Amino acid sequence: MSTPTLAPPAAARSTHVGGVHKNLILALLAASQFVVVLDASITNVALPSIGRALSFSQDNLSWVVNAYTLTFGGFLLLGGRLADLLGRRRIYMTGLVLFAAASLVGGLAQNEAMLIASRAVQGLGAALLSPAALSILTTTFSEGTERNRALGVWGAVAGSGGAVGVLLGGILTEYLNWRWVLFVNVPIAVGAVFLAPRLITESRAQERPETFDVAGAITVTGGLSLLVYSLVNANTAGWGSTETIVLIAASVILLVSFIVIERRSKAPLVPFDVFSSRTRTGSYVVGVLLAASLFAMFFFISLYMQQVLHWSAIRSGLSYLPLGLTIIFAAGAGSQLVNRVGFKPVLVTGLLFVTAGMLWWSQIDVRGTFLKDVLGPELVAAVGLGLSFVSVTIGGTSGISEDEAGLASGLLNAGQQVGGALGLAILAAIATARTDAAGGPLSHALTSGFQAAFLTGAGFALLGAILAMTLVSNADSRELLEAATEGAPAG
Repeated sequence: MSTPTLAPPAAARSTHVGGVHKNLILALLAASQFVVVLDASITNVALPSIGRALSFSQDNLSWVVNAYTLTFGGFLLLGGRLADLLGRRRIYMTGLVLFAAASLVGGLAQNEAMLIASRAVQGLGAALLSPAALSILTTTFSEGTERNRALGVWGAVAGSGGAVGVLLGGILTEYLNWRWVLFVNVPIAVGAVFLAPRLITESRAQERPETFDVAGAITVTGGLSLLVYSLVNANTAGWGSTETIVLIAASVILLVSFIVIERRSKAPLVPFDVFSSRTRTGSYVVGVLLAASLFAMFFFISLYMQQVLHWSAIRSGLSYLPLGLTIIFAAGAGSQLVNRVGFKPVLVTGLLFVTAGMLWWSQIDVRGTFLKDVLGPELVAAVGLGLSFVSVTIGGTSGISEDEAGLASGLLNAGQQVGGALGLAILAAIATARTDAAGGPLSHALTSGFQAAFLTGAGFALLGAILAMTLVSNADSRELLEAATEGAPAG
């Protein structure tokens, strides 16, 4: 089993790749991640048009989003480990092909079953390519200044993709057709498939097991999929319903079985030495809480703008533009700050900014204005998201061996997907309960519910900041800072 320090081969190989070549690789990986994040939100604005065009029932319409989320969250950990074992470029390209094909079929869908199935396959493709792309990045760029800069770009893409998705979805639906929210992925994915073998060298774990851990793969994928499904379905079925309780219990049983299997396996799918670093484990936990705040922010501010302020889809989408741009600039600044003060202070500061933005949003008004109730808190939260995404990714991949780069990437991504589903489910339940209890005019009741959701989201972000201060090691942060200062790999 490999040690949880940066393996020399990763650093050595990265020095043989030219600067221009590395920038092209980074641009390719960032573009791929962009469409993955984009597709989690781009269909939201198009849902009413999709429902009318394909005669969706109201209950099934949410599955246009949920089908993607379910397979994406469920297969991320497996996708990351397969990248380590079978080849990172191979899994990356396989994911791209699946993603492109599913996007094309979804854009051509003639009924709800065809569209939902294609969205599920899209999520599977994303679960393969996303952790593979991040593991290629971590094995291409040396730990320290070089990787921090690359992760600054990665964080900008991850943080702004959701905002751009809402905006682009509104524009495409309004001026072209809802089908273009899916067609837009095809040329990007096809171009990436064409460029990948020309830019990226194949890499995989040096020590590969002779047998594949099938039992571990089945239990962890089934457990994560059931957990995500139970969370996204909880507000429909009811948190106290037999269905929800049985699903959550089944997911827990599967995940506990996975842990037992892994501890007894001679060739585990997830070697538990990946959790030997307090900093990495803490970063995974903080990533869950960060995602819980982020998903809720996008969801509830969209509802507030359209249901309370009665803005059009286009106006609501354009309101996200400052958010996306600020995240991009903040992520770039974050990657520079990490090289000067370390990633722990940047992570804590970012989470406190997110907390402040969510607290500001908890004061929204029924007669709200763009400057006070949307733009102001949006800019504060965006600064925090840009700083947090970069630093939590650095923490989650710090000191990881080359053999386990895909595993670390899968854990980071899977934690964020589960966190997003969990946060949204909890906050939606809180908002609904507060709205039902508020009474009075609908706009006042909705605003009261949204305020409660934002206040709870601020609590998630604040808890993340506290855990970052206590779980993330100061020594690890200083070690990476010294590596960045000296221009040498850490570990």
